[in-house]
Amino acid sequence: MVRYSHDYDWGYGTIDLEYMQNFKQTLDTVVAQISDVILGKELQIRLVVTCLIARGHVLIEDLPGVGKTTLAHVFAKVLGLRFQRIQFTSDLLPADIIGVSIFEGGQFKFHSGPIFSQMVLADEVNRATPKTQSALLEAMGEQQVTVDGETRPLPEPFFVLATQNPLHQIGTFPLPESQLDRFMMRLQLGYPDHKTERALLKGRDRRDLIAEVTPQITLQALLEIQKAVPQVHVADALIDYLQAILEFSRESPRYRTGLSPRAGLAVQRSAQAWAFMQGRDHVIPEDVQIVLPGVIGHRLAELAEQQNPQNRVKQFIKEIPIP
Repeated sequence: MVRYSHDYDWGYGTIDLEYMQNFKQTLDTVVAQISDVILGKELQIRLVVTCLIARGHVLIEDLPGVGKTTLAHVFAKVLGLRFQRIQFTSDLLPADIIGVSIFEGGQFKFHSGPIFSQMVLADEVNRATPKTQSALLEAMGEQQVTVDGETRPLPEPFFVLATQNPLHQIGTFPLPESQLDRFMMRLQLGYPDHKTERALLKGRDRRDLIAEVTPQITLQALLEIQKAVPQVHVADALIDYLQAILEFSRESPRYRTGLSPRAGLAVQRSAQAWAFMQGRDHVIPEDVQIVLPGVIGHRLAELAEQQNPQNRVKQFIKEIPIP
């Protein structure tokens, strides 16, 4: 991580610090309880929480069996959210996600699909066809769905956690760029280290642990946090740094396409959310740097495609000076 001058005044926000500290403690408790089930992945857990409180969505891409679905289940239970799992398969239809109108009692009655939940697990999203994947576009982008000419709002909060198998596996369909761009972050869990895996092997079944999990935050508190995150102060110098990142991606001949304005907003919102989780009312460059790999790794493609996304973004960060 590139360091910056701590002598610079990055400004201060308008959020009451005592109010923020209370919420920070609540979020720390949420992270701690999830970490009791998903061992050795605190950074990834904190980034998922960051996406939620920034009103974004997250895609977890990894091999089967590393805990993606387990993370979604414990996440929903700790937050006390109304939860639905959609198992994506090659024969899944958009109506299976959104819902369908059925003729009953002389009129058509809409039966809502699993998308009408506060948290949706789109499991193995890339095993469905692009037509079915597109059923998530409006929901994730605008928090609403349109069926039979009528627009229906989705609940508050609305959070999609999708899992994806690596594209080299049999029976997968690549997510279109427009669908990938709806995810604020794409993360990987990876294999556990030796100590963590030993604890998993000697410990209790994860399903038994999930059954004992209790909600650690109220719905009202979660909605208040989501409203407070945009109030985290972003100094002009931080905006300069963010614009330098965007312009570098667009001007460098190394990349196929540059980062879009939506990508810039996603970096800013997630950096504000990360700062909030640290109990700060203002963003510093390190907040940007820690969220940047997850936010731009799936949006920034090299022409040569020789580096893995994490190394690519680390090199990217090194090449851009901090104000």
